Amino acid sequence: MLATQRTRALDLLKARGMLRLRDFIAENIEPETLARLVREEQVIRPARGLYQLPDTEIEAAYMLAEASVLVPKGIVCLISALQFHELTLQMPSAVWMAIERTAWRPMISYPPIRFVRFSGWAMTEGVEMYLIQSREVPITNPARTIVDCFRYRNKIGIDVAIEGLREGIRHRKCTPDQLWQYAKKARVWTVMRPYVETVVSDAA
Repeated sequence: MLATQRTRALDLLKARGMLRLRDFIAENIEPETLARLVREEQVIRPARGLYQLPDTEIEAAYMLAEASVLVPKGIVCLISALQFHELTLQMPSAVWMAIERTAWRPMISYPPIRFVRFSGWAMTEGVEMYLIQSREVPITNPARTIVDCFRYRNKIGIDVAIEGLREGIRHRKCTPDQLWQYAKKARVWTVMRPYVETVVSDAA
């Protein structure tokens, strides 16, 4: 029985990249089996309740998947989303995630996460699922991400927002019309409009 659980646990991690303790329990794999695998260094625990294989390739996007596992209702946004969409040279020291305005804020030591709060339409519109390490991770799309960066410019800096806008238009990852639609809802079009007009004019 123990050998079977060990084999199944390792096979699950090979297939899915990372799992929470409750995911293993749902597969009838006991916590003691995981504890043994950790002690034997066949499995590592990068954060409380999160398990992965020791030879898993670590890259920037992988941290987004880890954060998404630990905060299932969170949305990758702002600089982390810009970096994922290759719209900035910034390498954020923490994963930027949005949670619902009234949601409890998780206490997570790794990966480092910076939380912002969204509500209403902001929790769903322009949020798309991207496959990272065999997991679907909710991330704001390029246009929505750029608008959010202008909306939270006091947190991340206007220069970062402008860089995202410039790269988004230059690489055709968003259109002025898409930006306008999200910006009107976010009530930042008045702020964004002169920057959008300048970038579009320069790209013409």
